[in-house]
Amino acid sequence: MPDNPNAEIIAIGTELLLGETNDTNSVYIARQLRDTGINLYTMTTVGDNLTRISSAISAALQRAEVIITTGGLGPTVDDMTRPAVAEALGRELEFQQKLLDGIAARFRGFGAPMTANNRQQAYLPQGAIPIHNPVGTAPAFAIDTESGILFSLPGVPREMKYLLQNAVLPMLQQRYQLGIILARTLRTAGIGESALDDAIGEDLLNTSNPSVGLAAHHGCVDLRITAKAASRAAAAAMLDGLQQRLQAKIGKHIYGIDDVSLEDALHDLVVQGEWRVHVVEAGLPGIISKHWRDQPSWLSAESFTSPQAAFAGYQLATEQNSLQALAQSLAQLARRQQAVDASLVLLCAPQQAENADSAPASAVALCTAHEQCYRVYGFGAQSPLAREWMPRWGLANLWRMLQ
Repeated sequence: MPDNPNAEIIAIGTELLLGETNDTNSVYIARQLRDTGINLYTMTTVGDNLTRISSAISAALQRAEVIITTGGLGPTVDDMTRPAVAEALGRELEFQQKLLDGIAARFRGFGAPMTANNRQQAYLPQGAIPIHNPVGTAPAFAIDTESGILFSLPGVPREMKYLLQNAVLPMLQQRYQLGIILARTLRTAGIGESALDDAIGEDLLNTSNPSVGLAAHHGCVDLRITAKAASRAAAAAMLDGLQQRLQAKIGKHIYGIDDVSLEDALHDLVVQGEWRVHVVEAGLPGIISKHWRDQPSWLSAESFTSPQAAFAGYQLATEQNSLQALAQSLAQLARRQQAVDASLVLLCAPQQAENADSAPASAVALCTAHEQCYRVYGFGAQSPLAREWMPRWGLANLWRMLQ
């Protein structure tokens, strides 16, 4: 079995902790490490503080052979990665004239003057190997540790990606006898996370290689299956075998693999079955229609300003009825009056944001000739959750019911 080292990513920058910047760097690095066959168990975010950065690196040195830091390599006073690495490793910073000359050449190429504070970028921890950065001014570096190797990369995504692909990953391939880690995502709909977990069973969920992981979304659950092997072909064969076992257990809920969208799967299913679907949206119009670039011929829709307007439009009696019951009744009426195979009703209180779940402000209901289902929510149209949860749950269960 190939030697797969453990890795840790440390993202450095107070702006990440303040929520001002999304940490897309760590996500990108994680995916590249996965595909390279390197285990990633920990991702850390730390602000621009020398002591805290050094402590994060010291902790990572105790549990990872490969450490990759991003950010904090610039010329300003809050760029503290270099001294923090030196402190964590118990080494001094060394000035490297070649680095400063390279930085100066970059500025000359830009036609811009180099300020004095850029000189600090030419200091690296003792023993560090500079990594040439042809797409930026911040020098990256690699340095051996007692258990492995540490890389420090710039926080600018374009620079980080270039250096990771062209320097870091090739160095890791040479240093370790890396295997291959392949992943595949089986996308499911119309079943909750706990029910899916129960249907799959402990025998498959507890396997380590290949492995199965669940990730719940709005009305859908993704199954991520992963396999590690000495070659890509061997890993793919392991995934194929696991996928076949999962198909046998929960195949009726799998609508696609990897990049297949729920909308594409539903469109293909409805076209193949020659079904017609009618949508009634009240209080939050247009949220179903926005899921298709071009309005499908099988889909018709109508909008109302509020649930009450929809009830009036369909002459639905509302005395002493719950929102759930009204949504179900409206779905039945819409299917009959529009003469369609399935109806989807979304009711959303237009002026409300969040309510307790005991007093629903929104409801989704579906009706076909053979089945009805519904879901109520505690949020109204003023909550951003309405545009996320309601259509996804409705489309997911429409796909399930039309199979």
